[in-house]
Amino acid sequence: MKDGDETRQREDTPFYDHPTGGWGSLKSVARWMVKGRPSPGVLDTLRIQNKPGGHMCTSCAWAKPPNPHLAEFCENGAKATIWDLTRDRCTPDFFARHSVTELQGWSDHDLERVGRLTHPMRYDAASDHYLPCNWDEAFAGIGARLRQLDPRSVVFYASGRASLETSYLYQLFARALGHNNLPDSSNMCHETTSVALKSTIGSPVGTCVLSDFEHCEMILFFGQNTGSNSPRFLHPLQQAVRRGCKIVTFNPVRERGLIEFTSPQEPGPMLTGGSTRISDTYLQVRPGGDIAAIAGLCKHLFALDDAGGGVIDRDFIAEHTDGFASFEANIRETGWDGIEAASGLIRADLEAVAEIYARSPRSIGIYGMGLTQHVHGSQSVQMLVNLLLMRGNIGRPGTGISPVRGHSNVQGQRTVGISEKPELVPLDRLAELFGFEPPRDEGRTTVDAVQGLLDGSVRGFVSLGGNFARAIPDQGRSDGAWAGLALNVQIATKLNRSHVLVGDGTWLLPCLVRAEEDRQASGSQTVTMEDSLSHIHGSVGRRAPASGHLLSETAIVAGLAKATLAPNPRLAWDDWVGDYALIRDLIEATYPEEFKDFNARMFTPGGFYRGNPARERQWKTTSGKAGFTTPTVLSALGAEPGDAVFTLMTLRSNDQFNTTIYGFRDRLRGLEGDRMVVLMNPGEMARAGLHEGQRVTLVSAVEDGKTRALPGMRVTGYDLPDGCVAAYYPEANPLVPLGWHDVESKTPAYKGAPVRIVA
Repeated sequence: MKDGDETRQREDTPFYDHPTGGWGSLKSVARWMVKGRPSPGVLDTLRIQNKPGGHMCTSCAWAKPPNPHLAEFCENGAKATIWDLTRDRCTPDFFARHSVTELQGWSDHDLERVGRLTHPMRYDAASDHYLPCNWDEAFAGIGARLRQLDPRSVVFYASGRASLETSYLYQLFARALGHNNLPDSSNMCHETTSVALKSTIGSPVGTCVLSDFEHCEMILFFGQNTGSNSPRFLHPLQQAVRRGCKIVTFNPVRERGLIEFTSPQEPGPMLTGGSTRISDTYLQVRPGGDIAAIAGLCKHLFALDDAGGGVIDRDFIAEHTDGFASFEANIRETGWDGIEAASGLIRADLEAVAEIYARSPRSIGIYGMGLTQHVHGSQSVQMLVNLLLMRGNIGRPGTGISPVRGHSNVQGQRTVGISEKPELVPLDRLAELFGFEPPRDEGRTTVDAVQGLLDGSVRGFVSLGGNFARAIPDQGRSDGAWAGLALNVQIATKLNRSHVLVGDGTWLLPCLVRAEEDRQASGSQTVTMEDSLSHIHGSVGRRAPASGHLLSETAIVAGLAKATLAPNPRLAWDDWVGDYALIRDLIEATYPEEFKDFNARMFTPGGFYRGNPARERQWKTTSGKAGFTTPTVLSALGAEPGDAVFTLMTLRSNDQFNTTIYGFRDRLRGLEGDRMVVLMNPGEMARAGLHEGQRVTLVSAVEDGKTRALPGMRVTGYDLPDGCVAAYYPEANPLVPLGWHDVESKTPAYKGAPVRIVA
């Protein structure tokens, strides 16, 4: 990143001319303390948020340090907590006043702003209204419908926030019912990680822990927006920079969080306007160009090694890896012209980064959905693994690969069995513990579930949180299919789009939020979750529930299971709900190595580490070694831009968390108001004959016989590479075809869909 480039951005396009954090974050939190109408006690909740013995944030999954800051929450974490603890209520009276047809015309933001759901509700088709019901009626009605359906036609979706305890019971319920249809939000973001890392290093998750960031000498960032999606990560990054660590960022968008940061908890910089520059180098790689960029780094490492630098750790490669010879031949044969064209970067910049890497004995690779959400996203992740393996940068302190997860427990849900892949779950152990034979066939991914909605093979859908209908690709195509389901169960805290796509057999079941006290037969309950760095944390809610009619997610899942399944003395649903410690005992019995002494360790400061064999250089792969992978493409895109075709990247704003839209200020990008915008650089606007503020229609350029168009998009100049445009998620999801996904994992290609602009 050069100063001249930053000045040009300020002059020509929207720009936030302040550090991430600082007074901007404090003002935003203060504004939300008024706008969000939080209930009494929210300040006390924030005081202990992400601290041992406290409440674990429902926003991102970033790690919780053993020695927390005075305030161990970020701007977006505060928004999430205020959003959960609002005084606003969505009561039966609200549903009596508004038909579902009317609510279908409301915006996503307005639906959620109504407030917390207070009563279980059943959709009544005759009146087109949700009607209140009691929990016994809901469980009995849902259980009766589930028993009538072929289990293989039912999908159990999980959004990624539910605790380990709830998640374990949820997957147990699904398998006792007779299916492995357990997609979760990971299918839409980091399933690429699970597939690519599992095949190369034998572990589906990253290898880093927090202490690695205290010892690394270089951090390589690919496609991750720390400032909005995991702001607490900025504190260890700031400390790393201050001790001399070099941070290099590859991202098509200049995100302020990886440019400049002021900690709101440091009085000196706050009073003097001081800040820390985060990225030493910031390269705006083309969308999907990361494979080529990393190939360029690898190519120069070979050149440096040839010159006698001893750059490549050949002893490590010989002892711990396979596939190196094929990879080396491929990279040496790959020309710089192709690398520059696919990455959008120049050779000199890539060589300069490679030389920093060659001088840095301990390096970490960080990435987000900018790597995973492409047609060849798995190859992007595998190329980053290749780069790290070349210098033995996995399995030593201060090294490793670290995907940054979104939802607060999405990684943990996979750990305890929410997976459509039966080979990833200890099914024999479940059979032994619970006395039934779990199904062994592969379940449905998110993509498969949507396809099932379209073709009618999915007849029942249970959603443990989330807003599935808005989060999915090809959004809108399946809207009409929800009315034809025999059963649609939505477990939720607030009203959203998925709840107004209804049919006969639709139920809305309200649950506690994590900050609320969960009192059961044995007293107040603790729940647990796993962070991005594989540490397990206990969480205790202390706030009064929003309504006396709410149940915990754990109690709802157990109530549904008990009402559906035939009696089995080993499935002690009532006992488990009465004391969640019993569920943790089951998790330990199922996964004894990862969860040894679970109940005793759940409040360990910083969480307890469940371990990762790859961190110990134990490679749980077919060959028993870490695998170099030979790339077959230089671009992760399924189609290259050109002939008036642009690559669409979907973005999240600073004022949202996944599909939840808190407001309409994208402060860190200098944007505000209308979310129906298409961002493109001014040069591309001129070449396309477009002008600032012009309304256009975005049309999918995927030729599959279906028309996908998004009208009313306002053209806005922004600092982006040539050949691409950006628009907000989930508004732009209709332009991403269901079949446009990572080849290996079926993760939707939200960061690389081809589109045309129609003026």
